[in-house]
Amino acid sequence: MDLFEFAAAQQQAQQTPQERYAELCDIVRHNNELYYAQAQPEISDAEYDKLYREIEELEREYPEFITPESPTQRVGNDLSEGFRKVTHPSPMQSIDDIFEHKPGEGESDAELVEFYQRLCNSLGQNVPRVTVEPKIDGCAVTLLYRQGKLAYAATRGDGRTGDDITANVRTIKSVPFTLPAGAPELLEVRGEIYMPSADFDQLNAERDADGLPAFANPRNATAGTIKLLDAAEVARRPLRFLAHGLGVYEGPALATTRDFTDLLDRMGIPRNQPVICADSLEETRAAVQQVNELRRNLGYGTDGAVIKLDDIALRESLGSTARAPRWAAAFKYLPEQKVTVLRGISIQVGRTGVLTPVAELEPVQLSGTTVSRATLHNQDEIERKDIRIGDTVLMEKSGEIIPAVVHVVMSKRPAEAVPYSLYDAVGGVCPSCGAPIAQEEGQVAWRCTNFTCPAQAAMRTTYFCRREALDIENLGGTVAEALVNRGMISTPLDLFSLTVEQLGALNLGTDEEPRRFGEKNAAKALSALDAARHLPLERWLTAFGIPTIGTVTARTTAKYHRNLTELATGQFLNLLVQLEEGVEQFNALNPKARANKGADKEQLQAQQEELKAQLTATAADFITRGYVQLEADGANKLKFANPLGSVSTRKLLAYFNSAAGQAVLQTLGELNINPASAGFTENLNNQAEGPLSGKTFVLTGALSRPRPEFEKMIAAAGGKATGSVTKNTTYLVAGEGGGSKRDKAAKLGIPVIGEEELITLLEGGQL
Repeated sequence: MDLFEFAAAQQQAQQTPQERYAELCDIVRHNNELYYAQAQPEISDAEYDKLYREIEELEREYPEFITPESPTQRVGNDLSEGFRKVTHPSPMQSIDDIFEHKPGEGESDAELVEFYQRLCNSLGQNVPRVTVEPKIDGCAVTLLYRQGKLAYAATRGDGRTGDDITANVRTIKSVPFTLPAGAPELLEVRGEIYMPSADFDQLNAERDADGLPAFANPRNATAGTIKLLDAAEVARRPLRFLAHGLGVYEGPALATTRDFTDLLDRMGIPRNQPVICADSLEETRAAVQQVNELRRNLGYGTDGAVIKLDDIALRESLGSTARAPRWAAAFKYLPEQKVTVLRGISIQVGRTGVLTPVAELEPVQLSGTTVSRATLHNQDEIERKDIRIGDTVLMEKSGEIIPAVVHVVMSKRPAEAVPYSLYDAVGGVCPSCGAPIAQEEGQVAWRCTNFTCPAQAAMRTTYFCRREALDIENLGGTVAEALVNRGMISTPLDLFSLTVEQLGALNLGTDEEPRRFGEKNAAKALSALDAARHLPLERWLTAFGIPTIGTVTARTTAKYHRNLTELATGQFLNLLVQLEEGVEQFNALNPKARANKGADKEQLQAQQEELKAQLTATAADFITRGYVQLEADGANKLKFANPLGSVSTRKLLAYFNSAAGQAVLQTLGELNINPASAGFTENLNNQAEGPLSGKTFVLTGALSRPRPEFEKMIAAAGGKATGSVTKNTTYLVAGEGGGSKRDKAAKLGIPVIGEEELITLLEGGQL
């Protein structure tokens, strides 16, 4: 059991299944935001996979936990501001993972065998033909050609809607703009944009020479590049494209994978290779191992093999779940491991003041890149693995992304190696500013106690000025560091007090070789700062850099608050916590569950009724406005779904109650800045009059349009769309998938309709 498993087990032991599920969903959504939207993952693929699998296990045991917002019901969302949106003509889905097992955990490819047998059972065939190809570690993209010309290129986005990145994709030389004679009328090709390993190393070397921060890995570099708004800058990055899938298509029939790959070759579209055909389970297992050997010489990152049913018509018969096809799976290999020597441990101070120990390693080639540094996370991790300077350590790259120390090779430990103490190593003070460091109660991280710490100020300012936050032009990492180091700012909000003369005179170079920022750049930056005063609340919440509050959570939070002042009072946040705790207390009083313990059933029911009345009275205004719902869930239980998520609610409360949060609020008040919400909804229950008045709908499964579009249509027609099937639901609108909601609807006798029936109702018709 590693640190991640240990911490999860300790916390889970004190939680109800629903609390654990809610927490896991919050954590996975947060990391989806970092991985897909920001290209800045905090955890490895292996750690993410453990979280995701635990969610799946809880959903199998408690299907009532599943909502349309559950991570298992949605693909990762990489939508960004600044790009035109494209609605995919057919859903652009993810793919389910199956994993190679470690020695001692049974057959290494047991999950592959299970997947193959599931295919056989679904098809009624003993030996369906499949194909096996490398799983490219890149960014999913779709290319749509009409009459042989590239109409657009788009990211996967949320699976229904993607960002139009045509201008950026046109800079990739291997992507044809015009197809040769004989091209299909309509051809949608799906694949991956990636960065070759050697080119990635060269790019990082150039960034080092320019004093710019290095990219963590090729996938992050690719994700960041395709979302640049300057196509000229994209053209300077070494991106490539490989096709591997088919979307919408109008042309001569394609029966098998070979037909599709032959079409790609005729059209001059680069494709994923090799694609190995297998006619039995044993051939499939051998092909997966063959890909594992071949992928190390492909020159780009891969972390698995994709197995697909070969027959395209049979794929269509099997269909998909809400997020992935049933006819394909990605077999994830165990990460490559190598030993090296830990030469030292350095300490980094993050933007939130956390001191992170970093292993300085003897350089080693691992999964296609040179690894010389790896995070050790915190003191507890160092102690658990007993890591010491001078040790020989086993390294791996989980998911070929983040280098990690697996364990120490004890037989090679030097006699002089001593236990490492982060506190002693830094003398109990922050290496950046010299202020004392401390551990918060219940947390393992050491933090700098100085909110104006230069290390924090520079990183907070860079984060504050990101495009997703306040989008302050020209104030990136280099400028932020210079502003802090030259004593011109100590917090991001100090930017608002700068003048054109001060900022223009900023020296970005050295005293010996000065380099002025310049008045022109300064004027642009100050103009952006002035515009930022009027940006909506959700952008400011993102800019604050509160842990777990990314762009998605910030947008959701702003929906329930008029402005920052209303949010900072904590009235709604405190209510959410109170309701969570009250519902937990209510359910703990369950007379049926406690009857065997000799508890008085009538007394318990009376206590429940009193508590329910108190909660309902306390939340009456918010219930009336549709912000929260307290629903009976049968068996003397209550259901409550926190619209902001349990973890995020508590993080927001802690921030605005902290000295740092109070200082920010005071400074914003002095600057006369009180950001207003762009998406505030006074009353979610206010419904228009129309053909759906009085009717409540639940949407599930894969639909032809993004779910929010249908929700708006329902609301405009006087109806109401909710996330959970209850006895009050009028119709369940189901696309492909949505199994658990279908089951619950059947149990409650709720009619299940499709999109066509919904349109009929919207138009005033009858079913």
